[in-house]
Amino acid sequence: MLLAKVYIKLKPSVNDPQGLTIRGGLRQLGFDSVADVRAGKYMEIRLDGDDVESAKRSVSSMCDQLLANPIIEDYTFEIEAAQPVHRSLGTPPLP
Repeated sequence: MLLAKVYIKLKPSVNDPQGLTIRGGLRQLGFDSVADVRAGKYMEIRLDGDDVESAKRSVSSMCDQLLANPIIEDYTFEIEAAQPVHRSLGTPPLP
C-alpha cells in the first residue's frame, strides 16, 4: 500500500482572499511579523499496490483531472509506503 501526500496551492499570480483574511486575523492576534499567508489544500490518498511509478502517474492524473484547477493552482505530491487502514463495516458491537 502507498500513501500519496498531495499539496495544492494557488499560483503566485492569483489573488488569495482566504490567505489575506488569515493574515489579518493573525495580525489582530498580535503576530505582527506575519508578512503574507497563502492558503492551500492538503490531501492524503491511500493507493493499493506497491508500484511507485504507477502511483505517480495515477496521482498526477487525479490532480490534473479533478483535484487541482490547472488554470489557477499548482500541485506537488510525494509517494511513500503506508500501512493499510482497516475500517469496520456496519455498526460497532455493543459493550
